[in-house]
Amino acid sequence: MSLTLKQVRYFIATAETGQISHAAMEMNISQSAVTAAIQQLEAQLGVKLLERTPSGVRPTIEGARFLNHARNIAAAVEDAVRSPLGEGRRVSGKLRVVTTYTVAGYFMARHYTRFRRAYPDIEIEMMELPRGEIEKGIVSGWVDLAVMLVSNLANQDEIESETLFRSRRRLWLPADHPLLGAPRVTLAEVAAEPYVMLTVDEARVTAGRYWEVAGLAPNVIFSTSSVEAVRSLAAAGGGGGNPSGLGLSPLVAGGAADRPAQSGSADPQHGCGSCLGARAPPVTGGGDLPGLHVGRPWRRRLTPDPRHD
Repeated sequence: MSLTLKQVRYFIATAETGQISHAAMEMNISQSAVTAAIQQLEAQLGVKLLERTPSGVRPTIEGARFLNHARNIAAAVEDAVRSPLGEGRRVSGKLRVVTTYTVAGYFMARHYTRFRRAYPDIEIEMMELPRGEIEKGIVSGWVDLAVMLVSNLANQDEIESETLFRSRRRLWLPADHPLLGAPRVTLAEVAAEPYVMLTVDEARVTAGRYWEVAGLAPNVIFSTSSVEAVRSLAAAGGGGGNPSGLGLSPLVAGGAADRPAQSGSADPQHGCGSCLGARAPPVTGGGDLPGLHVGRPWRRRLTPDPRHD
């Protein structure tokens, strides 16, 4: 059996996201299909390409070498598909893209790189703005494309959206915290512990809603807009002699919505993840907490367009 482009693409997606579930979501297929394709690829090459870790999977030494070849293969195929169109038909222009802080850090980099590779003649102007400014830009029309937390949208009368992925809230804990082994943690249990409050992207406001519904309040020892500060303080046990420090995570990179997030790699950009517990349990407040939805908003059509009916 010869190597297939499908196997190559599934392997690249898995190696880049670090999760088979993330790769399956990105490629819009089942996890079993991704697993089967990678196993077939490994059998054909005669080497192990991926190894399991507490946080998912990562390339082996052989896998890292093959990943470079796989990217070259995928890029060459993309070039071959585009080249018959001729220079006169290549897509060009300028695209103004806006995003929020959290989405920029956890979601955009890989997709930005793929877009630039696929459409090299399109100039991208990317900006990070607060949610309110993005909504104004969408309504006024100066924003071409926005990617943001659509679960935070306020102006739903004039803006509609499409959810690209959902991320459940998880609790970041020190490696030796007694709650770490729990399959689920209640807000009441969180309220009894020192708590680090994340404020970026209106996190304090959204968190306040579910705390209020539960009739509880967190024991906030520190408020910060820095995700790294939340992770560092949680990993260190809260600091200042506190026996524990907890924080609710923002987006899990890649957006695995329905499986336990692995704290050691929830955010690959931040090294202190290895100081956290081996897994991040989901939190319930008498029911699942509202998740974070990353999506694409656009201005709502006020008058139906017959071309789209």
